[in-house]
Amino acid sequence: MEFGKLNTSSEPSGSKEITDKESVKCLIIGSGPAGYTAAIYAARANLSPVMYEGMQPGGQLTTTTEVENFPGYPSGITGPEMMEDLKKQASRFGTDVRWGTATKADLSKRPYQITIDDNKIVEADTVIISTGATAKYLGIPDEEKYAGQGVSACATCDGFFYRGKDVAVVGGGDTAAEEALYLAGLCKKVYMVVRRDELRASKVMQERVFKAKNIEVLWEHQTVGLYGDNGVEGVTLVHKKGSSDEKEVKVPIDGFFLAIGHKPNSDIFKDYLETDKVGYILTKNGTPKTSLPGVFACGDVQDSVYRQAVTAAGSGCMAAIEAERFLAEQE
Repeated sequence: MEFGKLNTSSEPSGSKEITDKESVKCLIIGSGPAGYTAAIYAARANLSPVMYEGMQPGGQLTTTTEVENFPGYPSGITGPEMMEDLKKQASRFGTDVRWGTATKADLSKRPYQITIDDNKIVEADTVIISTGATAKYLGIPDEEKYAGQGVSACATCDGFFYRGKDVAVVGGGDTAAEEALYLAGLCKKVYMVVRRDELRASKVMQERVFKAKNIEVLWEHQTVGLYGDNGVEGVTLVHKKGSSDEKEVKVPIDGFFLAIGHKPNSDIFKDYLETDKVGYILTKNGTPKTSLPGVFACGDVQDSVYRQAVTAAGSGCMAAIEAERFLAEQE
């Protein structure tokens, strides 16, 4: 039976047929809290899961220093350590964890075919997609220089570390307004750095921002750099960049938060699965079920709202349980 839309693009001339093929019962694409949790549950259900970790094993949490809001770690834990714990737990129950990235998908029929690193095809009876989402950055070198030292793309994750301090949030949409309001409840001062002379956020969010006494909107400002000897100590902005009134401004801050959106890592699945306009995979009625039977999505690749490690882990559990049920129904 055919499912979804078949990708009919022709192969480039001279390309070689992939002869390295393997069949598995349950394939998990991507790691992180969602993928590793799915692996733990799938392995304990004797599904013999195979996981390909992707380009960033452990996902976005590997770029986070302290994680203090995940249950079970009363003293906190670093993101990389936490992901290593989850990986060990998944491996302990028999998950075959492998290095590799899914580069192509053919979900036109079962068993589904996933190409790994352009040189191997894995045929899977069920597929769990946990490829996550990537935060959008401005592209300035200082973002990478101060990663984990004052630069963050998640106020809910890292705002706690800036209690009573001054921070900046870049963006003018609903996400930026939401992040700024969250930080306003923790921080002494919150600057919203907005490129335009108006916010793109909904009216209700704008009203909340304007009512917050410790939020200051810096209109028509663009970030050109960050500075500091021991982490972020300030941001360099340009007011009315490109105009005759252009002026450079330095604002002392302790934390710099990006809130210009996320890009779900779903490109190779878009020809077959229903997604929203941004690319988040659509799932059915609070379940990890996608528009195709036997294909499940969990974690940030299908969650544009919460984007937390604990919610990702919960959805990974759900995906594995649904995969087990699906396979049982096929027998």
